[in-house]
Amino acid sequence: MNQKALDSLAQDSIFTSLPRSQQQYLLETGARLRLSRQYLRQLTEAAADLAMWDEGKLKELFEPLLEEQRAQKLQGTQRNAYLMGMLREELDRKRSREIDYQGFHPRRPFGGKHLFVDQSDRSVQLLGSCPVAGEKTRCCNLLTLDAVRQCGFACSYCSIQSFYERQRIYFFSDLPRRLREISDALDQDQLYHIGTGQSSDSLMFGNRHGVLDALTDFARDNPRIILELKTKSGNIDYLLENRERIPGNLICTWSLNPQLIIEKEEHLTASLDQRLEAARRTAEAGILTGFHIHPMIRYKGWQKDYRELFSRLQAEFSPRNTVMLSFGTLTFIKPALQQLRSMGIKSRVLQIPLSDASGKYSYPRDIKEELFSFAYQCFSSEWKRQVFFYLCMEPASLWEPVFGFSYRDNEAFEQAMKSAYSEKIQSLGEQNR
Repeated sequence: MNQKALDSLAQDSIFTSLPRSQQQYLLETGARLRLSRQYLRQLTEAAADLAMWDEGKLKELFEPLLEEQRAQKLQGTQRNAYLMGMLREELDRKRSREIDYQGFHPRRPFGGKHLFVDQSDRSVQLLGSCPVAGEKTRCCNLLTLDAVRQCGFACSYCSIQSFYERQRIYFFSDLPRRLREISDALDQDQLYHIGTGQSSDSLMFGNRHGVLDALTDFARDNPRIILELKTKSGNIDYLLENRERIPGNLICTWSLNPQLIIEKEEHLTASLDQRLEAARRTAEAGILTGFHIHPMIRYKGWQKDYRELFSRLQAEFSPRNTVMLSFGTLTFIKPALQQLRSMGIKSRVLQIPLSDASGKYSYPRDIKEELFSFAYQCFSSEWKRQVFFYLCMEPASLWEPVFGFSYRDNEAFEQAMKSAYSEKIQSLGEQNR
């Protein structure tokens, strides 16, 4: 192993996150096999993945490969290429199985104290486009409003943690003024769909620093805006206490998963029961609700657990007052993969077959089709008629096999969504009069 490779490894955040014994093994193996920087990087990521999945140590998997007869006959770069190929095959075998959470007990993260920071930098823009939008996926052209930046939850798959400094929650002391500036710049003849759950959870902090007061006023003053608050929280006190102030164009949506996934991967969030209870009470208060089944995860027993979740939704909620229901799954950008592997957490969200998905990494297409088709088929014809179903940031080619229909482009999808939401808002207004 040359000095450049050694220096690069010493500065690698994934390498430094590993226990000392694993670091030492990587250094010794790199020197013994004279591994290139690229191969050493692959070996380091493999060590991090195995530790994250709680699937043993790299040494236990890699040393038997060195003893194979063919590996013994090869030398130099040919031997190393063969070894790394075999290592990838071993990891792929582990990824090809449905994730097994039995006996997997990740340590619950300590929430700790959050440092609330007043963000007053005028160069920071609040309104933007969906941060994960891509040219090759069907996108609703959602606008995002970063009223708060950084989340207090600790979902293992979250990409927010790769954008902001952990434990620092950014609020805006001048949020009302900034929202008025956004209002002044909007075309009053155009209909907008704006979401607030992309840079932080929309409800977990309640009305701290007056954030919900400001958002409620923003929605009420701009009836041409559909403002969506997306959450994994059960904190709805503000909504219930201020029901008379909540305009019909402010909708609340919950991200849902079976309780097993919440326990194993969505740390510090509200339980499934708490989320559904919060959504039910919000709906009873006359506020439109919706649900994001996102991310769907393929694990042992997933069909049974998701079927039970979908049965609960249809039993406990009316499709007349449910505005939308979306499906999506695990999708990672490269910085998020780097961040996950360097955090030293226990998680199995990366123990899936990672396939290139328009510059990101996700399940292969056939698994996505299996997940989403199963989900959609669990809903009654009444729900399919009255609720707006869609795939969140998935290839356009998946819509037809999953739903039996598709949109010609993103603009058609956007208009269909806005039209469906507007009809529900109008209908709700007539019910409440």
